Amino acid sequence: MTKKLEIYKCRVCSNVIEVVHEGEGTLVCCKEDMELLKENIPEPENPHYAYVEELDDMLKKVTLKHVMTHEHHIEYVEVISNDGKFLKRKYFEETEPLEFLFRCECKEGFYVRLYCNLDNVWITRAK
Repeated sequence: MTKKLEIYKCRVCSNVIEVVHEGEGTLVCCKEDMELLKENIPEPENPHYAYVEELDDMLKKVTLKHVMTHEHHIEYVEVISNDGKFLKRKYFEETEPLEFLFRCECKEGFYVRLYCNLDNVWITRAK
């Protein structure tokens, strides 16, 4: 059974998918079951840690200190409300600064999730 917002990766071709609708069964790519990626939780000194700055009541800024090279980079960052009803995603080019502005009225709080091409999925809980 898949759950909403889970991220899976193909071990053969490296396709990455995010579940948008829960369902029964197994996700398959290249004739093999896809791997459910574990969400890692970084410490502040880890390059996968997302720094969140509140610019006003609704406007927030996410900053990362991760290297951005062709071999090792952040592909995208998501802001997800704790109730799962709000999702905002930004994809990054290797030459872009790792900054992400977003507006959110997430009364229940939110977290930041990112996908690193080498180190997979990381989440930082907002305060």
